[in-house]
Amino acid sequence: MSYEYNDYYDEYDYCEEDCSRHQPEKCEKKKYRPKPNKTVLKCGTPGAVTLPLATLAGTTFNVATVTVDTSKFNKPCIKFEFASNIVATAAALTLNFQIFKQCKNQLVPIPVGPVWTFSRLAEITSSDSFSFFVCDCDSCYDECCTYSVVATVAGIATIGVTSINNAILSAIVVDESCDC
Repeated sequence: MSYEYNDYYDEYDYCEEDCSRHQPEKCEKKKYRPKPNKTVLKCGTPGAVTLPLATLAGTTFNVATVTVDTSKFNKPCIKFEFASNIVATAAALTLNFQIFKQCKNQLVPIPVGPVWTFSRLAEITSSDSFSFFVCDCDSCYDECCTYSVVATVAGIATIGVTSINNAILSAIVVDESCDC
């Protein structure tokens, strides 16, 4: 599917502040900016992780990723949705899940949103769906970032066998810019 340039952009005159702040090299009579309320859906690739027996507390696993390019957005706000199926076989464990963001020229990923916890306190065999969503409205325009969901074993070492299956991270990016 291809789109014409003007499908996503409106022509307008930059004011001095916009010109110096956004794209000073393009300060001419008419410029282009993303149309307000532009929305893009980006889905990551489903993943799976099996935790080894007696995994120690503090051990981390990358369970899902998605890369988001906000270069076509003026004031991007991103809603991330994570979903998975956690299968435990005679297992007891506590897992903390958190989304981390790593953008260009950034050496260490930074956390986005709160920590979400999944607990199985009794050694039973079961399958549970586990999901959460987080918003990140602190992104800069013209960024390409990779977002990852990291699971960390919390508390004591795991007991039994646990798999995190069909783990997927998706992103809905919305342009919040509006000349209202």
